[in-house]
Amino acid sequence: MLSNSSKYALKAVLYLADKTDISHKLMVRELSEPTQVPKAYLAKLLQALSKHNIISATKGPKGGYFLTKENRELPVFRVIEVIDGNQRIESCVLGIDECNAAHPCPLHEYVSPTRTALLSTLKKMTIGELALDLKKGTSFLSR
Repeated sequence: MLSNSSKYALKAVLYLADKTDISHKLMVRELSEPTQVPKAYLAKLLQALSKHNIISATKGPKGGYFLTKENRELPVFRVIEVIDGNQRIESCVLGIDECNAAHPCPLHEYVSPTRTALLSTLKKMTIGELALDLKKGTSFLSR
């Protein structure tokens, strides 16, 4: 349901939420290793996220990427929406373009309720809420 790009972007955003603030920023090279995302790929994702105000960035010698209080209050779904758009996460799991409730594929009735619940959760849950789990140690991004 999620592209590699969205997975990488979510990992980067959550890492930033866990490790940064206005006084402590990270550069792409500092994010690449712990998130296991190639630098060039990560740079493109971070630029897109910054452009859409999902994350914050400053240029210069003390610059880098970070999350503000406002960034942390955004729903997790916004990251996916910026990177993939809505179509990928809402598309048929079998890749059938015509699949919908009126004309369902064989898996539609089984996947649709789960997808609806996941989308609802991702639209309600904030970046900061997920980052809190990282801080508590109840979840992790890498070993």
